[in-house]
Amino acid sequence: MSEDGRDPARRVVDGRFELEARLGGGGMGTVWRARDLVLHRLVAVKEVRPPDRDLAEYDPEGARMLRERVLREARALARLDHPNVVTIHHVVDGGEGTYPWLVMELVTGGSLADRLERGPMAPAEAARIGRGVLAALRAAHDAGIEHRDVKPANVLIRPDGRPALTDFGIAAIRGTTTLTATGSLIGTADFMAPERVSGQEGGAPADLWSLAMMLYTAVEGRHPLRRGTTVATLAAVLHEDVPPPVRAGALGDVLMRVLVRDPAARPTADALDRALTGVESGHPGAAPQTATTSYPLAPPGQPTVPVTHGTFGPPPVLPPARRPARTPGHRTALLGVTGTALAGALALLWWLLPLGGGDAHKADSGDRPTTPATTPTGSSTASSAARTPDAGRSQAADAVPAGGLLTPDGIRTAIAAFEEATGRDRYADLTVYPDHASAQLMVEGSDKKYDSYTYRPGRGVEKDIISGTIISGDRPVRLDGFDWTKVPGLFDQAEKKLNVDKPTLRYVTLQPPSTTFDTPAGMAVYLTDDYGTGYLVADPKGKVTRLHPAED
Repeated sequence: MSEDGRDPARRVVDGRFELEARLGGGGMGTVWRARDLVLHRLVAVKEVRPPDRDLAEYDPEGARMLRERVLREARALARLDHPNVVTIHHVVDGGEGTYPWLVMELVTGGSLADRLERGPMAPAEAARIGRGVLAALRAAHDAGIEHRDVKPANVLIRPDGRPALTDFGIAAIRGTTTLTATGSLIGTADFMAPERVSGQEGGAPADLWSLAMMLYTAVEGRHPLRRGTTVATLAAVLHEDVPPPVRAGALGDVLMRVLVRDPAARPTADALDRALTGVESGHPGAAPQTATTSYPLAPPGQPTVPVTHGTFGPPPVLPPARRPARTPGHRTALLGVTGTALAGALALLWWLLPLGGGDAHKADSGDRPTTPATTPTGSSTASSAARTPDAGRSQAADAVPAGGLLTPDGIRTAIAAFEEATGRDRYADLTVYPDHASAQLMVEGSDKKYDSYTYRPGRGVEKDIISGTIISGDRPVRLDGFDWTKVPGLFDQAEKKLNVDKPTLRYVTLQPPSTTFDTPAGMAVYLTDDYGTGYLVADPKGKVTRLHPAED
């Protein structure tokens, strides 16, 4: 120790904040517990640290936007003085070309995500947490701020059990210009409202959707629209109805009235607070009222239903969501994707783009051409699925298994092709369709980073442009113990039990193990028609553990 009692091995920021321990971090920085040497108190210090330290050299605009985003978080927090919002104390800013440090109050009870690792919440407990987060959102909305990233990891728990909302780094502040290029998706796919996924600004009702989805996840122990890939999750948020919760009791009705696609049909914040109060106290009252808003968005192909302020009763019934019809040659442009939005936005693009000409819903292996798509000038679109030395044609590339890929031999062929082409055998995801398969294979030496690949018989394995990190809590898995001979029987059960009468699409996907909800590895088979999706989950040996039929 030095003469002044400070540990010389510890870093001191701005001559004042001595870093003591790492509390957490992600792709864009680290949060530290630190000691304020002037006021003699513990604080939390957020260090912005992009994954590539040379970001400013090759992408100065990206570095500028990152710096401005941190300052935006500081400004947003400074405008809020509320017990359910984490307080900001100080900003250490070295000026242009540097990244600021944010000094905030230290909340010592961990996050809601940490709490959910121990298991689901009781409805009353979830309602109490929900009321606190809602109070923070109402204060933010009154100040002209939309949070846009409400999720368990961004809700901290004080020692007395009160929640505190944090991480306003991507908040939208009224009167300021956007920090993201046109077409960007910024946020967390699992908790993003449908209108924001479809490219709208969203507004306050989008934050209420995220809050309700977070509470649903907290009481059910699972996310109702999370799928095996970011692609499928984004598509589910856009096109699938939220199934009613089974563990939520009286809270279930409250959540289902918020989790409707039309923002104008969601309850007001006041009505939602009254409903949550009733659930928390054990005396549920009237259904939450709805109110017209300035964000009258309906999902593609569905009408906006006007709602009168002050009305009660169930939300309007909307027609079933359908995937928009697509024609040969259709293209969807997605430009300006930046930062952490890249994987999610490109995954959405992948979902919207046809894999070839013809009816996008056909599931048989011969329905799509296997020649590479071309641009209007005739050049191959190899940039979106570029071949690489470690992802070229395997020995199994030209072998088309009898019955297509959705057979035990077909799945084994796809797996062998991926592993032979890449030299990797740890998966964050594997999804097999009748005529192609996609995989997220872990980067060597990492339990978080993955690269994406696609396999097609006759063309081999191609590396996609999507790379990223796996969802918090998920773990990579090797496939040695999976019994793929059980897949045909699982599809037989699915056709009998999932309420999907005439499937237009079927596929099998890996279910990675998750520490968030203590769920083991498994596999799931999906059936989809024009009216919805049903799926069942099985363990690696093929024993069915969960059924999720499509809605009647």
